[in-house]
Amino acid sequence: MIGNRFRWIGVGGDLRALTTFIGVTIAFFGAVLIAVVAWTGWTANVTAVERERGLVDNALDQSIIRVLNEQKSVAWWDDAVLNVAQRSVNTEWADVEIGGYLSESYGHAELYILDGDDQPVYAWVAGESAGGGAYARRAADFAPLVREVRSGGQEYARVRDQAFVASEAAYRDLLGPLAARWDGHMRGRGHMLAVDGRPSVVTAITIVPNLEFDLIQARPFLLVSVAPIDQTFVSDIGRSLLMPDLALAAAPSRDGRRNIDRFVTDDGAAPGYLTWTARRPGQRLLTVILPLVALGVLFVGLLAMTMFRRLKRASGDLADREARAQHEAKHDQLSGLPNRRHFVERLQDSLDALIQHRNGGRVVVAYIDVDRFKDVNDTLGHQAGDALIVAVASRLQGALAPGDFIARFGGDEFAVMRRASCPEAADELAARLRGAFEEGFDVHGQKVRMTASIGLCMAPDHGVSPQEMMRNADIALYQGKNQGRDRAMLFCAEMAGELEARREIEVDLLAALENGQLSLHYQPLVSCKDGRVTGVEALLRWKHPTKGNISPGVFVPIAEEAGLMPAVGAFVLARAFEDSKCWPDIEVAINLSPVQFRHVELVELLENLVAASGIDPSRFVLEVTEGVLLESTDRNRNTLDAIRALGFRSALDDFGTGYSSLSYLSEFRFDKIKIDRAFVTGIQERKRAMTIIQSVVTLGRGLGMDIVAEGVETEAEASVMRLVGVTELQGFFFSQAVPCDQVQGLIDAFAPSAAQPRTESALRKLEQGRL
Repeated sequence: MIGNRFRWIGVGGDLRALTTFIGVTIAFFGAVLIAVVAWTGWTANVTAVERERGLVDNALDQSIIRVLNEQKSVAWWDDAVLNVAQRSVNTEWADVEIGGYLSESYGHAELYILDGDDQPVYAWVAGESAGGGAYARRAADFAPLVREVRSGGQEYARVRDQAFVASEAAYRDLLGPLAARWDGHMRGRGHMLAVDGRPSVVTAITIVPNLEFDLIQARPFLLVSVAPIDQTFVSDIGRSLLMPDLALAAAPSRDGRRNIDRFVTDDGAAPGYLTWTARRPGQRLLTVILPLVALGVLFVGLLAMTMFRRLKRASGDLADREARAQHEAKHDQLSGLPNRRHFVERLQDSLDALIQHRNGGRVVVAYIDVDRFKDVNDTLGHQAGDALIVAVASRLQGALAPGDFIARFGGDEFAVMRRASCPEAADELAARLRGAFEEGFDVHGQKVRMTASIGLCMAPDHGVSPQEMMRNADIALYQGKNQGRDRAMLFCAEMAGELEARREIEVDLLAALENGQLSLHYQPLVSCKDGRVTGVEALLRWKHPTKGNISPGVFVPIAEEAGLMPAVGAFVLARAFEDSKCWPDIEVAINLSPVQFRHVELVELLENLVAASGIDPSRFVLEVTEGVLLESTDRNRNTLDAIRALGFRSALDDFGTGYSSLSYLSEFRFDKIKIDRAFVTGIQERKRAMTIIQSVVTLGRGLGMDIVAEGVETEAEASVMRLVGVTELQGFFFSQAVPCDQVQGLIDAFAPSAAQPRTESALRKLEQGRL
């Protein structure tokens, strides 16, 4: 009995010890588990808040990049240098192209332009142009930012524009050997600063040329923008980050469910607080798991399993969001196609594989540009333009072969890459791409017929780097557009030379305008009634100091493309007005380029010339081509009506070479119709051409219009034109275009004579060398 008693005491002690040990163990592990669960819930909440604030900060940084890119669209531009930095500031131009454009399109509240000495020369505040003194109240606050741009250093602790700085380097890489001329000039910086007690995106960027490198200045001008960060700005960020109640408040909220974070700008100011309802993934652990763990160790496994299941789901959601973010970073939002960044990465991979394997393969790159896409935006609206881009993207994807990679570069530009094993791959790809545009596109219920210009290049023949391939494809595309659009061009070395030659002509033409190398010659218009000179047509001539005479057919298209046509047209009008004073009894015909006709200042220019010269505007006939009238827009009609209201006469030039729509004659009022030389040449042997001309003459004369026949080169052609009822004749049969000082001789030579017929007298004088 005594032994058994002691044995039970020992067992009981062991049991108690074991119970104690288990209890202590359960209590210990229970406390550890509770602590782990509590710590996990708390850190999850903290991490979620930190991650959300990080997303907000990243979105704010991206907004700075966006504002810099908006500035770059007008600051890195030849016209900006010419109108702002090269000469005194063209305020009217700056109001439209900088102040009005950036404020209305992107919401920039304040815009300032600083010269090379950082002194204000232009200001745009509160939606209107302001004096240079408006910058005085900002000068001290913006001085560190200006120093950053000038020096390339760092004035603020926070750097927010790394992506834009990287794009500067990428742009310089594309320039190749020309990049050295841009060092220290192409620079932009941006920060979050407190402006009038409110947070704002303040950016500054240099104003530099994008093509004409000779315009680069030793110390470029700066464009400074202020974009306020208001509630709308913050709400847009919140929606993009799936934080719908993200708000900017002047004082901290008392709502305990909302996270409150002080908004500190880069200059150390604290103009407000960011508040939002934070996601709290750990809250479930604190409110559910902990009570269950306290009930007993028996539920630990179930609770742990539930916890891991929830954590796995939360991790999966986060991975999905990251995958979506990566996809959006490499894809175009409108079309869903890969973007330029993704295309360059894939092209680099393909070129690396091509060089590594050396198996005779090829990599083809094609640039596609939708022809006259701007016309769709202008006539049908930007929504229709977006719908057309989506339709084009879908059509191109359907036309490509498996393995082809397509991307959208922005606007109406697309790019395609193909890996192939034969040189014919470029032709086959071009055929597929052109086939995608054979049928029209349905845009908001309207059938739109579109064409595309395509530039192609092939590695390794035309380059082995993405930069070379993209540049050469772009050059081929440029060549295709210059040859009339709606075609595919494969790059060759001569194209680069032609492009350089066109740029050289562009530069020389600008110098010709400034140095007075352009001149006007005049070709007479002879009356069919009495054979006298009734008018002259002003024709532009350019005698280059080293290249000799350059045809208008060469330099006029380049002037139109380079934006020089308004200046060239203004020169032609001013010179013709001045020269016309020498022959007060005849009219002067002046051609208006389509680009010049659409220029907003054409009517104002004509008003100023009439006022300055005091010449009767009815002596001038302004000639427009059918291309101007293809869009029967209110603006075209209003411009023609305004020209006629000033007293000018008008003529429809080259009738018969375009659509020759009779609707032009009913919708637009003209004083003259000029029949193109293609109908006049050899008219005595072409009955169908004779019938067409007779119809045009009958219709035109019935509408009260004079009829002018161009390109008359023989007596037979002149006789036929008189026979069918043409009013005036023009061509080499009478005279080529002559300088201003020889026009009076032409008028005298064709003066009426009682002794002999009009034409014979003039021709005899010409033969005798009197002209």
